[in-house]
Amino acid sequence: MGCKIIFALISLQPSKNMRKVIYHSLLSIGIVISWSAGMAQQATDKKTSGNPVFPGWYADPEGAIFNKQYWIYPTYSAPYNQQVFMDAFSSKDLVNWTKHGHIVDTAAIKWAKRAMWAPAIVNKDGKYFLFFAANDIQNEQQEGGIGVAVASKPEGPYKDYLGKPLLDKIVNKAQPIDQFVFHDKDGQYYMIYGGWGRCNITKLKNDFTGLTPFEDGNTFKEITPKGYVEGPIMFIRNNKYYFMWSEGGWTGPDYRVAYAIGDSPFGPFERIGTVLQQDAAVATGAGHHSVLQFPGSNDWYIVYHRRSLGETDGNHRVTCIDKMEFDENGFIKPVKITFEGVPKKTLK
Repeated sequence: MGCKIIFALISLQPSKNMRKVIYHSLLSIGIVISWSAGMAQQATDKKTSGNPVFPGWYADPEGAIFNKQYWIYPTYSAPYNQQVFMDAFSSKDLVNWTKHGHIVDTAAIKWAKRAMWAPAIVNKDGKYFLFFAANDIQNEQQEGGIGVAVASKPEGPYKDYLGKPLLDKIVNKAQPIDQFVFHDKDGQYYMIYGGWGRCNITKLKNDFTGLTPFEDGNTFKEITPKGYVEGPIMFIRNNKYYFMWSEGGWTGPDYRVAYAIGDSPFGPFERIGTVLQQDAAVATGAGHHSVLQFPGSNDWYIVYHRRSLGETDGNHRVTCIDKMEFDENGFIKPVKITFEGVPKKTLK
């Protein structure tokens, strides 16, 4: 529209002052076009993801692969009373990311008033189930805990699935937060969760509407390993169960990720070592992660948050990706955190 107006003015043989206005307008348009082309070229030429992989304060990232795209579902890292929505990010190549804003918020989850965080995502029966913690409850008299939202697309919008928390009890002294949904090879879905240094595993009903007891009649089993603080995840590799968690204080430089290996989802899990931690030359507070495996390969990635050097605000956390490798015995090698991130890897 702007170009049409300028060309129309030129055809009217404008005055000297008008010609100056037209000249500067054309110059501005040229700058904008040049800048846009430069940005597009920069995105095309980008070889690695860089860390952080996208701008903004985001933490507790859950990585997933849906519809031949990588997805990251993070916490919006802000004071609890502002932490009332979630965004998601998608990519076809790990390098160029698209933001999907406000996929869920407290307007859609009426019982959630504040502190929505640590999402976990599952694609089941054509629907996307987003598990989350809300309200940071400190006792069972407070409303909140772990909830579930549902959508027909990975980018939402998500709506409340149950109209109430899935879990609002404090069992085995574990705060109901930091849930991870684990799909076992027999088809069973488990929820692994817990803050305050305690971790439980529980069986989910097939439709995710509640929890179901184990064969011994108990609904919860404690699987807390030594050093556990929060942020559990689990995956299977070569028929072994890898259990990972975060240790230390989330606002401090000692935040880190450790792991254990077991023969079942119930362990027992003996701490093997630290996988992820700060590097004083790169960033501090590296932790609360998830993992991604490129389908059909031995290429693994760790998706995590960290705090940039010089940042002192506890909520100023950013989402990063680095390679995660295993040795010949199946142990996880210590991850080197980088500014470069990971190279382009397109899903097909």
